[in-house]
Amino acid sequence: MEMKTLRLAGVMRESIVDGPGIRMTVFGQGCPHHCKGCHNPETHDPKGGYLSHPENILKAIDQNPLLQGVTFSGGEPFFQAEEFAELGTEIKKRGLHITTYSGYTFEQIISGIEAGKTGWKELLSVTDLLVDGKFILEEKSLNLLFRGSKNQRLINVPKSLEEGKAVLWNPEEESGVLRYKKASLA
Repeated sequence: MEMKTLRLAGVMRESIVDGPGIRMTVFGQGCPHHCKGCHNPETHDPKGGYLSHPENILKAIDQNPLLQGVTFSGGEPFFQAEEFAELGTEIKKRGLHITTYSGYTFEQIISGIEAGKTGWKELLSVTDLLVDGKFILEEKSLNLLFRGSKNQRLINVPKSLEEGKAVLWNPEEESGVLRYKKASLA
């Protein structure tokens, strides 16, 4: 089955600021939030960016044995939820951690799932760590782990889905959870 094409703003092959560990960051194109002071305003236009086949991203992931995870950022990943969910499913098969940034809160995503938004449930289910909430310029802080404004939360998605409410991610609990892919000596 061929995966759906993604509209991207770009890909950062290695990052240590977009989630725990060494990760690739995939920037989706298109965002309905238009947050004042957005770090990536060029990602807002849903017709901007470029089309990319997810297989290209997966090949790049497979070529880097140091990657511990992949981050979906934007733009708004839930704007292309089906496409990111498909990519996320393939990434999870590789045993990698997924962080998703969203301008929606966890509760808004759950409401969207209940309202039947296509792909939202699947995208949330492949996400390990959700950075939720719009960026609020007045609450900007450079001292926050993996987020830009104080209102944004780091949500442990598996625990949140299990408990039926947003459960904050605790980096101390999670240290050592990310596994290193072993480089092949062949």
